[in-house]
Amino acid sequence: MKFSNLFIFLLGSAVFTSCESRTEAEKIVDKAIEAHGGGAYSNSKVEFDFRNIHYTIYKTQDRFEYKREFSDSTGSVIDVLNNAGFERKVNGVKIDTLSEEWIGKYSRSVNSVAYFAFLPYGLNDPAVFKTSIGETVINGEKYDLIKVTFAKEGGGEDFDDEFLYWIGTEDSVVDYIAYSYHTDGGGVRMREVSAVQEVGGIRFQNYLNFRPKDESVSVEKMQELYESGDLEVLSEINLENIKVEPLK
Repeated sequence: MKFSNLFIFLLGSAVFTSCESRTEAEKIVDKAIEAHGGGAYSNSKVEFDFRNIHYTIYKTQDRFEYKREFSDSTGSVIDVLNNAGFERKVNGVKIDTLSEEWIGKYSRSVNSVAYFAFLPYGLNDPAVFKTSIGETVINGEKYDLIKVTFAKEGGGEDFDDEFLYWIGTEDSVVDYIAYSYHTDGGGVRMREVSAVQEVGGIRFQNYLNFRPKDESVSVEKMQELYESGDLEVLSEINLENIKVEPLK
């Protein structure tokens, strides 16, 4: 999913202005970022396994490097996405024949995993627009519902993706996410937190990934479909073997 419109996310943390100038939605997201890890996101090297692929995420205010390592029929593969761009090595040899299409696909794939693993970090980027929908209740718990859209300029080819975040009114934690997307045929999904691990001051969350029978429905319908039992579990999003190393 999102690549170019989240490239600012890759480059560093959000710019915060004074509390007085921030909207209600921005204040809610500020608290969520702090509750999930705050400054630890930009001061740590994070490693984890996801679907038999090993990821390493390194970030500072002006530099980043996302790496994934796995084996397939071609041998040992290492993908690296950083400030310089994307690079793939197979059995230690750099591949110089990748087309722009495949560079884009691999880059989006690496970035997507990093983006979801670090949520809600990144939601204060300049290309992100946030709107407070108000309060809602799921399973007896109160949530602030925040809608996120993206600027067309700097928003990338999939700038029209839409996200909803359910953020606890009491603990400022994101328990549910829903989003619509238009790449790879498009669709709509909802994620529910299934397990939590706190490592190195960062909250990492696993999810159940749901989809509706009719994927043309709006993202705003997902809570209603979730509560009525009309979503099916498509997959599990589980991060394993998490390590967090503070940057010196």
